[in-house]
Amino acid sequence: MQQEAQEVLEEALSEEKTLSIYNLIMDGGIGGQVVILILMILLITALYIYFERVFAINAVSKTDSNFMNLIKDNVMNGKLDAAKVLCAQTNSPEARLIEKGISRIGKPLEDINTAIESAGTLEVYKLEKNVSILATVAGAAPMIGFLGTVIGMILAFHEMATSGGQADMGALAGGINVAMTTTVAGLIVGIIAYIAYNHLVVKTNKVVHKMEAKAVEFLDLLNEPV
Repeated sequence: MQQEAQEVLEEALSEEKTLSIYNLIMDGGIGGQVVILILMILLITALYIYFERVFAINAVSKTDSNFMNLIKDNVMNGKLDAAKVLCAQTNSPEARLIEKGISRIGKPLEDINTAIESAGTLEVYKLEKNVSILATVAGAAPMIGFLGTVIGMILAFHEMATSGGQADMGALAGGINVAMTTTVAGLIVGIIAYIAYNHLVVKTNKVVHKMEAKAVEFLDLLNEPV
């Protein structure tokens, strides 16, 4: 009999020690659930933007190392159409910059440089598409989590104020659960979005520097004596 009682006690203690995230969310009331839902939407949005941008940037980052040599040979031999075709067949920002510059050959060098800069601005805009949303999520998620904290503390204090000194510990724990769970969730989402944003910034800057180097190389080509 004593052994059975001990087994029941151990099982009860084991159940008490089990911390279920789902139960924490469900026990947090409608306020906590709404905050968690918003944070989940922000997390899914951030992850979608991150992976979409990573794949997009990787796709345009791969260029033939011999690309500029082929462009130089075609331009120096007056085969501008062949150079344009080569650029059109290469899916990269620098190829589109070079194509814009080739289409302006024959005009003053300043006009060619301006056209390349304008095309470069457009390419940077394409690379940074929706990346600013990640920065917004990184800043907003912790604040939304803190909003959940305030809601949870309001629930706890309201229970204390209306209990007449006989506050139900379960109700108090529910309010505190809301406060802690939403805070942790907001910080997790914010950290993930912040890391994702900075990683994309680094990858974008690498492509931009590569674009600038190719543009300078192309302009130097046009300055070479015939």
